[in-house]
Amino acid sequence: MFIYLSKKIAIPNNVKLRCISWNTDQGWIACGGESGLLKVLRLDGTTSKDVKGKKEGGAPGGNLSLNQTLEGHNGAVICVCWNNAFQKLTTSDEFGLIIVWMLHKGMWFEEMINNRNKSVVKDMKWTSNGEKICIVYEDGAVIVGSVDGNRLWGKELGMDLALVEWSPDGRLLLFATPGGECHVYDGNGNGVAKVPLYCNEGYAGASKIIGVEWYDGVEGYAEPNCPVLAICLDNGRMQLMRYESDDNAVCIDTGIKPVKVKWNMNGTILAVAGFQMSSAVADGRELWMVQFYNHNGEHLRTLRVPGGGISGISWEGNGLRLALSVDSYVYFANVRPDYKWGYFCNTLVYAFNRPDRSEHCVMFWDTKNNDKYPKYVRKLVAIQAFGDFCVLATKGENPGEHILILCNAIGSPVDSKYIEVEPKYLAITNYHVIAANDEVVYVWQFRTSFSKVLSTDINAVKRKDVREKMFSVDDSNPALSDRSPESFRNMTTQTTDPIACVTACDSVLMIGRASGVVNRYSLPHLTLDAQHVLRCRPQMLALNCNLTKMSVIDINGVLTFFDLTAKAPGGGANTVGEHLSFERKDAWDMRWADDNPELFAMMEKTRMYIFRGLDPEEPVTSSAYLCSFHDLEITAAFLDDIMQQPDQPDLEFMVMYETRSLRDTRELLKSASVDDAYAFVDTNSHPRLWRNLAEHALEQLDFTTADKAFVRCADYQGIQFVKHLGKLDDKAKQRAEVAVYFKRFDEAEQLYMRMDRPDLAIDMRMRLGDWFKVERLIRESSGDDAQLLNAHNKIGQYYSDRHKWGKAAQYYAQAKNSEMLVECFYALEDFVALGRLMDALPDGSLLLANIGEKFQSVGLCNEGVTAFLKAGDTKRAIDCCVLLNQWDQAVQLAQAHNFPQIEQLLAKYANHLLEKEKVMDAIELYRKANHSMEAARLLQDLAKKCAGQKVHPLRVKKLYVLAALEIEKFKKRTLDMAGPDKTAATLLGTGGTATMAATAAQTLAGLMTLESAVSGEAGVDSAWRGAEAYHFWLLAHRQLYAGNVDLAMRTALHLREYEDLLDPVEIYSFLALAAFYNQFFGQCSKAFIKLESMPSIPNDKRESFADLAMSIFLKHPPADPRALRETREKKAPGGGAMAGNSLDALLEDLGGGREQVCVASGRIVRDGNVVRCKVCKHLSITHELHGSGVCPLCHSALPVSGGSAPGRGMSAKGAAMAQMYGAY
Repeated sequence: MFIYLSKKIAIPNNVKLRCISWNTDQGWIACGGESGLLKVLRLDGTTSKDVKGKKEGGAPGGNLSLNQTLEGHNGAVICVCWNNAFQKLTTSDEFGLIIVWMLHKGMWFEEMINNRNKSVVKDMKWTSNGEKICIVYEDGAVIVGSVDGNRLWGKELGMDLALVEWSPDGRLLLFATPGGECHVYDGNGNGVAKVPLYCNEGYAGASKIIGVEWYDGVEGYAEPNCPVLAICLDNGRMQLMRYESDDNAVCIDTGIKPVKVKWNMNGTILAVAGFQMSSAVADGRELWMVQFYNHNGEHLRTLRVPGGGISGISWEGNGLRLALSVDSYVYFANVRPDYKWGYFCNTLVYAFNRPDRSEHCVMFWDTKNNDKYPKYVRKLVAIQAFGDFCVLATKGENPGEHILILCNAIGSPVDSKYIEVEPKYLAITNYHVIAANDEVVYVWQFRTSFSKVLSTDINAVKRKDVREKMFSVDDSNPALSDRSPESFRNMTTQTTDPIACVTACDSVLMIGRASGVVNRYSLPHLTLDAQHVLRCRPQMLALNCNLTKMSVIDINGVLTFFDLTAKAPGGGANTVGEHLSFERKDAWDMRWADDNPELFAMMEKTRMYIFRGLDPEEPVTSSAYLCSFHDLEITAAFLDDIMQQPDQPDLEFMVMYETRSLRDTRELLKSASVDDAYAFVDTNSHPRLWRNLAEHALEQLDFTTADKAFVRCADYQGIQFVKHLGKLDDKAKQRAEVAVYFKRFDEAEQLYMRMDRPDLAIDMRMRLGDWFKVERLIRESSGDDAQLLNAHNKIGQYYSDRHKWGKAAQYYAQAKNSEMLVECFYALEDFVALGRLMDALPDGSLLLANIGEKFQSVGLCNEGVTAFLKAGDTKRAIDCCVLLNQWDQAVQLAQAHNFPQIEQLLAKYANHLLEKEKVMDAIELYRKANHSMEAARLLQDLAKKCAGQKVHPLRVKKLYVLAALEIEKFKKRTLDMAGPDKTAATLLGTGGTATMAATAAQTLAGLMTLESAVSGEAGVDSAWRGAEAYHFWLLAHRQLYAGNVDLAMRTALHLREYEDLLDPVEIYSFLALAAFYNQFFGQCSKAFIKLESMPSIPNDKRESFADLAMSIFLKHPPADPRALRETREKKAPGGGAMAGNSLDALLEDLGGGREQVCVASGRIVRDGNVVRCKVCKHLSITHELHGSGVCPLCHSALPVSGGSAPGRGMSAKGAAMAQMYGAY
């Protein structure tokens, strides 16, 4: 940072000031002094609105806009305190009178008065939100009041008080005593602790606390967990703490006798005002000064202040100025902060703090396109930028670890390095990053000149052959030793001459040291070429473009220059350099021109000077930071204004300054002759001036002068352009070409059209890629169709590049570009239009395969198959079906086009799913491929497995029903294929007999296929039988739980037929239970007999059954109250419908008088008031359905009209046949 005194305001009658305070929000300055003096001042440019309204490039305003004297105090005003939130001013004098002032119509008026009349007010502080104020008196009295004037509490602490400070959250109060102690109290006045003063340890004399400042964090923090509480003693000792009980405080010895201390607005700089100790001055005078420290306690700058004593200091709200009350004057000092920023590739990168985030926000602002790329970086230390990259230095997570992050112009990290060197000093060139602390230098070569020449790709930066070196600044020749970071060992003793600054270019590294010695190293070898001696301590070094001079700004802000080419006295060969006598004071920034070694710009206070050699041009009032100096133009940024709204920087804060030679040349070209301008440019030769002259000559069609000027600025393209113009015989055509050269394309088009040469206008627009105007010109001039189609294609490409697919499709349609239409329709997801385009394309078109892939990618199988078939690629059509899991369609296509591999693929895929234990996926696969019997077998196997694992019976039933439905589907498909073809018989006429014979043979073959497929364990009756078993098992339980024990017993009696599917123990246990509750003790006895005779039951359990039966039948005889049809003996399991091996046996068994059971209630069907399900062919008694319209077994919809019992009106075999084939 740099600071200098900029203004002084005298107080009338030489009244000495005692205090001063600056309102950080509105810019009011209150100062109090002897004899009741109280003034409120206001300077121009102290608010954000004033800053925006000031003249561009101007420095902060300094003229008084308000000077109001407030009357009300009689004694010396010793304390002034602003309430920024509520715009109130509180003042107190030496007699204890307190006055609260309020603002009304731009003037301050008295609002409240209070006088305790017992003691003197020593200090007053408002909370950061302005809600409460704490007033401390010398006798130990404390009063806390609210902003509306109400007293919240008061307390006598029993000790003398000198200072008070609120914690940022307003929950704690810090009280300082005249004896050098600091006490912590809570918000209600209760003592909490005593603040340890580590900085005063070892000091024997008496000390007094002169300042307690606690930054409130409103503007965010410089870094996470940084010191915010400053306690300063009058003996020069000071400590910075993170909180009131911090045991790791930063202790500082200022070397002065402090009187005041104050944080700036964002807690990054602490100002300490005081005077030099008397023993340090020869004549015993007191030298007053203000020292500045950062939040880590590092000394930044010292400002010497004239006068006999500083009585108060206060910061401006934006932190750019400091007000000092000195004797009977108010001094103002301007501050130039050290922002973390850089400029490269038209991008301004800068860092700032957000109050709501702990990280730094690093903004990459493209000042050319006004694009902004914010990035968040933890523990940012420094930023440097040059060439194509910038480097961010941050602290790592581990102690002593730091990270260098190389970024491009949009903030994307390109490369990074972890280092053990604290980057106090940072520099970057096109090839190297240099970081240094006080004694160690780290050099990272992130790319070589060879890689830059061969490639401009970012990946070229991230080469594996990067080199890193570390060396001590005391090493005589780092190039001769292996100093890689892995092998480097830091010296145990610190250097006596630490590093003060670093600068570098592509081939030279300059390291300035505190003694004034500058080490010069060559890059990349790091050979120590020379040591130059300065007569000052450098703070900022910079090299001109040809390495002949080096600028030096020392710690006092004096700019000097060092001639690097000067020889040693006596004409020796050694180059030692010479420190030139030229100097400029109060310099805080400078920038060499990157294309002229004699040009540089510098900032001196609030003025910018441009020098050619050592001759300055007239200054420009500015407080901008210099970004670049190129082509006689200086780019500068008003970082002070940008930091007021860093999220939304305005382009008006980036300014361009021109050198005087550039301005004079432009004026000469307007007013003087070409020869005079040529002579002036020849005298002040620069490529930019020659280029301006050449362009002016082109405008005048003076090709001779233009050719000479292009030669002088080495513009080969310009020379060739002049030659091209010389070959043109038409002046109008020459003017049109010149207009094109200066990018005045509309003017050139008008010139071509006046010449009746629309072809040249069209050619120009085509070269520019302005296809919209090409289309317009072609239509107006009736151009050829080929050019129009090309224009439509290019316009379509323009819209497609911007993802405006609808517009692109319109122009591609006009250009008849089917290939791009496919892409547009696909991007628009307009698959209907894509289908129409597919239909319009001829068979075999190459685009059809692409269209098929598009349909396939979005799951449109039918359309994809159509496209592939139209393209003649049957295999891809089948693959499309397989990929989209449409196996039925795949099988049909394979059968139609003789692709037997599909069955193998289906089986292989199904086996793969089964190996992965994905049985349901395999079942779904077979279902989609219409392999119903395979799906049914898997479903029945899964049902048996679930039954064995005691899964819920409902799930087992559903699996059996699904298996049965799959078999029914197979049966229907088989019979449909075997059915007679009536149409063929009718058409054949006399040959109908032969056709009927063939049909009969086909039907017989289908029936045989059906018989072989449905027979066995996986047959249709087996599946329905499994579904019946678990259906009746569930039904019986529901009936029992509902209290309908009779129906539960009847249903349980039917379960005896399913001992092969259900556990017999469970069947007869349930039957015994239901019969017992239904008092059918005969059936109960039979059930117990069955249980006792089962060999699978263990003996102990069999004995328990016997004991239970004995206890029952000793009381109840084993007899039934009545006979039931359900109680008669049934056939053995497995001997029914599926016992036979032929179709006739099956039919005989089905029609052999088997009783039908109602699946809704478990009753035997006796009358015709029943309904038959058309899917499972099971009967349900109508009144047992209770109005339900679905089958209780398979849950299919039942027919509206009821049916009749089987066998009525036909033979038993006919009824069985009808039941199997669904005749009714």
